[in-house]
Amino acid sequence: MSKEVKIFAGRATQHLGEQIAKEFGISLGNVIVSEFSDGEFQPSFEETVRGKDVFIVQSTTPPSENLMELLLMVDAAKRASARKIVAVIPYFGYARQDRKDKPRVAIGAKLVANMLMAAGVDRLMTMDLHADQIQGFFEVPVDHLYASTVFFPEIQEMSKEGNVVMAAPDVGGAKRANSYAKKLNLGLAICHKQRKKANVISEMTVIGDVADKDVVIVDDMIDTAGTLTRAADLLIERGAKSVRAYCTHAVLSGPAYERLAESKITELIVTDTIPLSKQSDKIRVVSVAALFGDIIQKMVHNESISKHFIIS
Repeated sequence: MSKEVKIFAGRATQHLGEQIAKEFGISLGNVIVSEFSDGEFQPSFEETVRGKDVFIVQSTTPPSENLMELLLMVDAAKRASARKIVAVIPYFGYARQDRKDKPRVAIGAKLVANMLMAAGVDRLMTMDLHADQIQGFFEVPVDHLYASTVFFPEIQEMSKEGNVVMAAPDVGGAKRANSYAKKLNLGLAICHKQRKKANVISEMTVIGDVADKDVVIVDDMIDTAGTLTRAADLLIERGAKSVRAYCTHAVLSGPAYERLAESKITELIVTDTIPLSKQSDKIRVVSVAALFGDIIQKMVHNESISKHFIIS
C-alpha cells in the first residue's frame, strides 16, 4: 500500500515533513521550487504522482507565501493526475478569523477553506484549530487532531509526582483546561484578562487556588506571549511553586522570546507544527511526527483514529 502513497512537504515545514514520512515508512518526495527574480515561485514535483494518494505537508504560517505555496502544490498534484490529495496542515493559519467580530471584516478562515477546496484538496488533516467550527467551513472530510495525544502522558506523569493544578490563560481556554482537569481529577484555575486592544492586556486576575501548587497551563497557541507570561507571573505572585505551559503552536512573534526570558514561567513546551525561529532555555519541543505518521497509516488502511482523541 505504501507504494500508492507519496508524501511531500512545503518549504515552511520541511523538517516535520521528513519526520512524518519517516514515521510512515517512506522517503519524503522530491519537490523543487523555482523562483523568479520578482519573487514569484513555482513548485514542481520531480517524481510521478499519477494515481497516487498524495499528502502535502505545509503549515500556513506567515508570510502568506506559505499558503500560496501549498495551493500551488495542490494544483500541481491535481494536474499531474494524483488519485487523492490530502492537505496536511499542522498549523492552520488565519484560524483566528473564524467569524465577523466587528463590522466590515473578512472571515479569513472560510476564505482559506474555499481556496483549498478550489485548488483541489480531497481531505484536510490539521491540529488544534483555534476554533473547532472551522471544520464546518470545508465540504471535504477534515481530520482534526489534538496535541493532547502527546501532551497528556507528560502531564499525567507530573500529576502523580506533585501537587498539580490545571490552568487556563484566559476564559477562552477554560474548556480545554477543564477537560484535562476532569480526565486527571485535578483542580482548575482560570486567568481572566481584559483587553483594550489586540495583543494588549489592561487587567488580569486569577480565579482559583494555586498556592503551593505546580501549575500547568494548556493552550492551542502562543503568539506574542503577552497573555501567557503575564498569567505565569501572576500565578507565581499568588503562591504557585512553578508554572509550566503546554502550547501546541509556537507562533512566537514580536517580543515573545524576550517576554519569555524575562517572565517567571518555569518551562514552555510546544510542538514542532511551527519551526522555532530561535532557541531558548525555557522552550522544549515535542514532535507530533509520529502522531501524523500513524494517522496517515490508518487513513490509508481505512482504520479508526478515535483512540488518539484522549482530550478534544
